[in-house]
Amino acid sequence: MNLKDQLKDLFPNHEPSQEIEIKRTPPVWLQKDPLICKYEKRKGKPITIIEGYIGANSDFKLLTKEIKKLLGVGGSFKNDQIIIQGDYRDNIMIFLKNKGFKVKRVGG
Repeated sequence: MNLKDQLKDLFPNHEPSQEIEIKRTPPVWLQKDPLICKYEKRKGKPITIIEGYIGANSDFKLLTKEIKKLLGVGGSFKNDQIIIQGDYRDNIMIFLKNKGFKVKRVGG
């Protein structure tokens, strides 16, 4: 028994107004070469840089948006690099590995 059937049993007179669509992110092109995830300090503040993506810029921008949303931090996409505010190398590497990317940690 799925959720709709359970709700129908609880509320038999209720008529659903509309169906809700689940948005799925389009797949991102995977590559053979690993992405490089490195840590730097700029103006005394830590940042995480991801580079080495060979696919389309639109896919890389989509990946940037997903990472920023996952971590709840600021960041940007510039010069074929994803720049994330703070040191989140471990979290980003786990996320990218779950997406199917090979990731290489550089620096410390």
